[in-house]
Amino acid sequence: MPLPDTLYCAEQINIPPELPDILKNFAKAAIRTQPMDLLAWSAAYFNDLSKGECLPVKDRLEIDATTQKMDPSLTPGLLKTLHKQLSSRKTCSKEELQAKWKGLCLSPNQLDTLLSLGGFDSEIDWIEFFALGCSALGGTLLSSMKFAYGDVLQEHIDIFLNSLKPQVELQHGMIKPANFSHWEDVDFNSRESPNPEQK
Repeated sequence: MPLPDTLYCAEQINIPPELPDILKNFAKAAIRTQPMDLLAWSAAYFNDLSKGECLPVKDRLEIDATTQKMDPSLTPGLLKTLHKQLSSRKTCSKEELQAKWKGLCLSPNQLDTLLSLGGFDSEIDWIEFFALGCSALGGTLLSSMKFAYGDVLQEHIDIFLNSLKPQVELQHGMIKPANFSHWEDVDFNSRESPNPEQK
């Protein structure tokens, strides 16, 4: 193959001044997130960056990289990342959730299972999906609440669970994802909480 007629030296190549910072931030984000498919995640990262959207990046390294390479399922850090990306609106489309899910290199089968369990169609109530994701991670109500709300005092958890009792009795002992939306209405200082029926 013949050499091109024009050869460039380092002085002739124009490098945008912001490129080093972009690449540095990208490298740090990739190390923190440890995506299973670096190329797919990179495409999602730069797509979101170009649109000024929340990036598919974990806050910190979450688990051993060798474990994650074998397991593309949802983790607390990835659910938190999805929440940052999609919680700005009350609902999101199924296609948007699928794109964000794929950008985090998560198992499409797990998403299909969660969508089926929640009975979601084309428009997804984000807080309901988030609560279902917390439930899938936790297995118990207590651990699900910890995933949903982070480090919460046990006393606050007890107050909140007590506030759910009247609603749960009306629902024949079942707790629904929508019941978690009353967390912000609970007054933890007075040890009393509003009746969910008053909403």
